Amino acid sequence: MKNILILAGLALFMVACGSQKTAAVASTPAEPSKTVALTPELEAGKSMYENNCAKCHKLYDPKKFTKEEWSPILVRMGKKAKLDETQLASVTDYIHSQL
Repeated sequence: MKNILILAGLALFMVACGSQKTAAVASTPAEPSKTVALTPELEAGKSMYENNCAKCHKLYDPKKFTKEEWSPILVRMGKKAKLDETQLASVTDYIHSQL
């Protein structure tokens, strides 16, 4: 009797976990993603963004903020990451190309 209860509980647990995974996979994004072909310059900006920014925190999707919101963020973080003007411009161009 005890074994049957344990098996029933385990089966119930597995079904509950399985349905959560299925629901997460079935969700779709609210808006379709726009893919932009990256030029070598934009690719360099993307690489700089990924390599410098991810050292201290998670990378944010460029679409999370508007151009106006990104401007002070990029200036502030560029100083912290010790990016020169050319590097900051490269990262900024990449971010703006993704909006």
